[in-house]
Amino acid sequence: MKTTASAKATDINRQWWIIDAKDQVVGRVAERAAVLLRGKHKALYTPHIDSGDFVVIINADKAVFTGKKEVDKTYTYFSGYVGGLRSENPKKLRERRPELMMEKAVKGMIPHNRLGRSIFKKLHVYKGDSHPHEAQKPQMVSTNNAQQK
Repeated sequence: MKTTASAKATDINRQWWIIDAKDQVVGRVAERAAVLLRGKHKALYTPHIDSGDFVVIINADKAVFTGKKEVDKTYTYFSGYVGGLRSENPKKLRERRPELMMEKAVKGMIPHNRLGRSIFKKLHVYKGDSHPHEAQKPQMVSTNNAQQK
């Protein structure tokens, strides 16, 4: 009888990936990043172990939404105080801080526990073409452009 292989933290080889979000749909880029962060693309994937890779998303300010989500979707924040409910649409958020839009999309796709918080630390989002991770020699992720817009 064969046993199921379970990954240990010492067995994991982490890679660095770059995803270019220019003219890509936000949800599709976030889904690809979540799979890489979680490690589901690896043969030695184990649900309770952080077996994922590091992901760098560039051009986050040039990512697009489908339909009328650019003006209809709302991001809400609550400070915990009376009258502390704030909301804004992606158009305003893109002007203020475009990286946050992509971070929120990815964060919703990973586990909401201690494991998810450690996985989320391996995500790096930048609004332009440049990033400070050239020394890690990241590889470009091939994206499927057939289904955009």
